[in-house]
Amino acid sequence: MKKNTICLWYNHDAEEAARFYARTFPDSTVGAVFKAPSDFPGGKAGDVLTVEFTVCGVPCIGLNGGDAFKHSEAFSFQIATDDQAETDRYWNAIVDNGGETSECGWCKDKWGLSWQITPRVLTEAMAKGGDVAKRAFEAMMTMQKIDVAKIEAAVRAKAA
Repeated sequence: MKKNTICLWYNHDAEEAARFYARTFPDSTVGAVFKAPSDFPGGKAGDVLTVEFTVCGVPCIGLNGGDAFKHSEAFSFQIATDDQAETDRYWNAIVDNGGETSECGWCKDKWGLSWQITPRVLTEAMAKGGDVAKRAFEAMMTMQKIDVAKIEAAVRAKAA
């Protein structure tokens, strides 16, 4: 295990979530799966207790702790995308697998974990600051899934 690992709480299906992430995102894998040596809150001896996995190279551990805690938007994975096809692929994978849409490039997976599917064109426009950032930001504020062409058009637009 790495020195610093993100621990994500799941009711009982950390392994299913980890396997979904590994199928969906590059540089993502499922590692060790540990079973509980005895009963625990939310589970029984022999149930999967923790799952080591990576998401886009970020080390994580999924903990099956029962329904005591819920995910919130206070934590999210931000996935940088290079074009609309990649944006669509990740967004649709999450939403079409029991997830839900939100605003400004955010969505939630079926386990309640939040994801920001963020095209690089948007982050690059924001980094430029000034009117370019303002136009890109205002365009983004009207979207659920980010539309790369609309962000690019906003970046190219001239102030009125």
